[in-house]
Amino acid sequence: MTQILLVEDDKAIVTSLREYLTGEGFAVETADGQSRATLLLAQRRFDLLLVDMSLRDGDGFGVCAAAGQRHVPVIFLTANSEENTVVAGLDMGAADYISKPFRPRELLSRIRGVLRRSGRDTVVLLQNIAVDTERGIVTKNGRELPLSALEYRLLQVFVNNRGRLLSRDRLLEEIWDAAGDFVNDNTLTVYIKRLREKIEDDPQNPNVIKTVRGLGYRVD
Repeated sequence: MTQILLVEDDKAIVTSLREYLTGEGFAVETADGQSRATLLLAQRRFDLLLVDMSLRDGDGFGVCAAAGQRHVPVIFLTANSEENTVVAGLDMGAADYISKPFRPRELLSRIRGVLRRSGRDTVVLLQNIAVDTERGIVTKNGRELPLSALEYRLLQVFVNNRGRLLSRDRLLEEIWDAAGDFVNDNTLTVYIKRLREKIEDDPQNPNVIKTVRGLGYRVD
């Protein structure tokens, strides 16, 4: 599910936009200022930011700069239609802007356009791992990883259930015979180990595929 961070301090706009975008199938997190937005960017993965240029805490330019460091596209929401303000936002790396008041359907169109251009509609980021679900390609720091069919299927299961705890039984059900091989509990252990060796910076202390002791695994 596409993750959007809405940075806006107008509660009425936050309520209406969150309701509308959630209804369109997006997951929406909100922040009322620069400090909160920067904190969330450091903790969570987002596919797109909607950022009000004028915030009570900091400003949209500061949020845009933080998003740029993580290569997350930004659409500015602005009540200021002055050319120099808009140009300044675009020069900072914003992907687009829309002036208030705007029609929700127009904003939705711009969101989908930015996601298409940025590849965020098919590419899922897990820290420094990018999973292109359309092309079936996984890269780490820009370099393609040679995953087997079963390793890719296992990673895909985690991506499709991001944030959820997956038991070993559930994982076995999902990857059973994915590569034409017999899969049992021991095989699952081997493939999780192999996948971690390829995607984790430190396979002995995994940060992507986390073990929840006695319960299963989770990818955040």
